[in-house]
Amino acid sequence: MGRPPAHTTDDFLDAAIALFAAGGARAVTMAATAKASGAPSGSIYHRFPDRPALLAAVWLRTLRDFQDEFITELDEGASLDDAIAAATSVVSWCRRNPTAATLLDAGKHAFGPADWSAEATADLARLEGELRIALKKATTRLPEVTGCTGEDVVLALVEIPRAVVHRYLSAGRTPPPRAADLVARTVRKLLS
Repeated sequence: MGRPPAHTTDDFLDAAIALFAAGGARAVTMAATAKASGAPSGSIYHRFPDRPALLAAVWLRTLRDFQDEFITELDEGASLDDAIAAATSVVSWCRRNPTAATLLDAGKHAFGPADWSAEATADLARLEGELRIALKKATTRLPEVTGCTGEDVVLALVEIPRAVVHRYLSAGRTPPPRAADLVARTVRKLLS
C-alpha cells in the first residue's frame, strides 16, 4: 500500500485560486501553482496534464461550490422569501469565499474554456444546464405567486446580486454585511 499523497488536488486548486486573486489568470502557471502549494514542480502534473486542465478545474470547482448553494436556496420553494434567500446567498457566499469570489467575478472566459478538454467542457455544460433549469423553474413558479414577470425574476435572482457583489469585488474588497441587506430590500421591492 502506497503512502498518501503529500499534496492533494484541493491543495493545488486552492493555491491556483490564491494566485488568480493576486495576479489574474496569467499568474496561474503550473510552476507557480506547485510552488504556492509547497509541492515539487513535477507533482502538479500527476493531477493536471497541462495549464488548461488546471484552469478548468479551478473554474469548475469554484462554480460548483457557488452554484450548489444558490440552487439549494432557490429550490427550497416558490415564495418571495425563497427568492430573497437565493439572491442574498450570492452575497453570503462571496463574503465567506472572497478569494474564490474574485475568480467568479472575472468570468469563465478568463480561464480559457476554448482550450479545455472535451470532458471539462461537458462538465461546464452540465453545471450551466443545472443553473438554467433552476432559473427556469423560478421564472415559472415565482410569477404565479408574486405577480412579477419572468424577466423580473432573472433580474432579482441574477443581475441584482451580481451587480452588488461586483461593485466590491472589482475594487478588491469583500462585500460587507449591508450588501446582503441591500440585495434583500431590492429583490423584495422588485418582486412584491
